Amino acid sequence: MNSNTHQAFLEQYKEIHEPFVRYCSSRAYGILSTEDLVQEAVLAALKGFDQLTEPRKLLSYMIGTVNNLLRNRRRRAHRQGEWDEQLLQKLESQTPDPDIALDIHYLLKAMDQLADRQKEALLLFEISGFSIREISELQYSSETATKTRIHRARQRLKELMGERRPKTSLSSAMASFRAILL
Repeated sequence: MNSNTHQAFLEQYKEIHEPFVRYCSSRAYGILSTEDLVQEAVLAALKGFDQLTEPRKLLSYMIGTVNNLLRNRRRRAHRQGEWDEQLLQKLESQTPDPDIALDIHYLLKAMDQLADRQKEALLLFEISGFSIREISELQYSSETATKTRIHRARQRLKELMGERRPKTSLSSAMASFRAILL
């Protein structure tokens, strides 16, 4: 890989760095550190940058890389119960109110039950701050499909969280989670 490729990659990555890190932070929470996930994804994207037919699709490529890295990490995890306990301890240490920590814990557990594209769209919109149009481009779908995907994800989360903790508000849990990540 030559220095021109490195420079081209860095120029494109600079524009997407902040929202990409927020996305990684929301996906990596409780699994591995955000920094490790970002570094692995950046390294993989840099290695594959020459093969990208459309370099402007770098963010889509990197989000797919993050999703694959996390999927592989979860497959290798030996005990799911240990992960849950570590996540709850991390939440409690970062959140002064144990009720908020529990709300976020339920939110993350519920989000794991969403379809991948719904979860991705919701995180990109709510946590990373992407617009509907940007998300539709990233997911290669129409804006209407993206709006529907986000709406259905929210509805499903409300159902799932209502089963576990009726007092939990989805919007307050999402806002608390976003505050921890930022």
